[in-house]
Amino acid sequence: MNTYYTVERNVQIVISLLKEYGVKRVIVSPGTTNITFVASIQQDSYFKMYSAADERSAAYIACGLAAESGEPVALSCTGATASRNYVPGLTEAYYRKLPVVAITACHRSVEVGQNIAQVLDRTQIQKDIAKCSVLVPMVFDQNDEWNCILKVNKALTELTRNGGGPVHINLESKFSKDYSIKSLPGVRKITHVSGNDIYPVIPQGRIAIYCSSHQKWKEDEVESLDRFCATNNAVVLCDHTSNYKGKYRVLSALIFSQAHLSELANVDLLIHIGSISGDYYTSVHIKPKQVWRVNEDGEIRDTFRKLTHVFEMSEKDFFLHYSNSVSSNISNIECYKNEYERIAASIPDVPFSNIYIAKTLAPQLPKQSVLHLGILNSLRSWNFFEIDKTILSYSNVGGFGIDGDMSSLIGASLANPEKLYFGVFGDLAFFYDMNSLGNHNIRNNVRILLINNGRGTEFRNYSHDASRFGDDADLYIAAAGHYGNKSPELVKHYATDLGFEYLSASSKEEFDKCYQKFILEQITNKPILFECFTDTVDENDALYKINHIVEKEFNDYVTELKTATKKIARQVLGDGNIQKIKTKIQ
Repeated sequence: MNTYYTVERNVQIVISLLKEYGVKRVIVSPGTTNITFVASIQQDSYFKMYSAADERSAAYIACGLAAESGEPVALSCTGATASRNYVPGLTEAYYRKLPVVAITACHRSVEVGQNIAQVLDRTQIQKDIAKCSVLVPMVFDQNDEWNCILKVNKALTELTRNGGGPVHINLESKFSKDYSIKSLPGVRKITHVSGNDIYPVIPQGRIAIYCSSHQKWKEDEVESLDRFCATNNAVVLCDHTSNYKGKYRVLSALIFSQAHLSELANVDLLIHIGSISGDYYTSVHIKPKQVWRVNEDGEIRDTFRKLTHVFEMSEKDFFLHYSNSVSSNISNIECYKNEYERIAASIPDVPFSNIYIAKTLAPQLPKQSVLHLGILNSLRSWNFFEIDKTILSYSNVGGFGIDGDMSSLIGASLANPEKLYFGVFGDLAFFYDMNSLGNHNIRNNVRILLINNGRGTEFRNYSHDASRFGDDADLYIAAAGHYGNKSPELVKHYATDLGFEYLSASSKEEFDKCYQKFILEQITNKPILFECFTDTVDENDALYKINHIVEKEFNDYVTELKTATKKIARQVLGDGNIQKIKTKIQ
């Protein structure tokens, strides 16, 4: 009977990535739990294997072999107390920064603590025996496989990162007896790049930078990014929290929100900078062939599940490095800008809603002001419309909660009393954090826009899973009817008693009459709170119309084409012949 690789996919992933990272020396101790790993690699000529019955000795052998050869060395042991005997040797490796991979085999983690023989808890290890410890579980679906690939990449990257050192992989097994896999399926390696490492070559094709929420940009940082874009024909896909205002900026949510997506979603290389983004449309619908993440933390963050390289360095250093040669990549910026402008020019009339308000106010916000946007409807609505390049924007997308949106706005406003600070929040977020308005430090430079639709309207939108429940979603999922149930007096009294000037609107006509006061460039005698009452049906309809602009254009085009075709047919064939054709068809 021929023996090849085990069918256990998590074991295959470990073996494949050991080869990708150049780990060919393996010191094996006897056992049953690690049999699928050992039996698989012993028939693979890539690996140089050594046997050591005593795990304590095996770990020290690995130290000596790694130090002398200058290469990483792997260890493999069974379950029970076998792994405990690695501790002295791994401690030695830790303080000498030796690249040793301890692969400890184990039963399924669900068996831990159930009085099952040879099952130990390895979830906690000493701090000074491994730089990184990961559990590589069994694979049952694509998410499990993705999880395993990331964890093994993370562990093996740490072998050499920042001076290197030992790592630990706890590898689950179900002891499959099937060794029928003749060749290992490909596994994506995530390469770490820093310092004097060899930099990969920028691929040919469409290059885009995806800029998530970002700290304030320094002038030289913007210059380095602009220079990179000019050199590589790249574009910067942004939402408002990116705060990049260079000439290669495109506010991409409107493009990627369309039900019929543009071919601009296909990207050959996506360079990911910044942290978390609230622009779901771009992050979900963009289709990169590969992703490079650039961040000084050097961590693996596989947002798009196509990560191939992590650059542990400043964005400025990265962009300057790749700005030294002329690229033949296709030109991007005009394509994306033209697409945005084409869709923006076709935005239909929408009902009174967060989107209508954003469409009206975004181009009129005072220059040099600051904008804070609440999660999630407000952030999404305003991401469709461009604001002045002098305006900085923020949102609590780190923890992505509604509990401190106004407090963050107020905190920011204290930094510069001479600058206007605008905040846009839904009613649940507002009432969650309304105690912050009682803070006596609030100055007159604060302007709050409250979109009060009496519920978490997000859960009533056609695009949300909860919408299938209709009005029943209001009971608990959307939390409708709380906080005065859209009372026209509750917030008014609260705000005025706290020293705010209060404005309100329940329709486009009322809004158009008073919004100019809300966006006055001058700081007024009081902070302002502007409450706008909207309806969840209108909010949903507005979002649907925004998401189907391209579809409407396409349908209009088809209608026009049909009309033109009929007209030409009548001119060529005549009404009589057309009627004869219709009769024969029937």
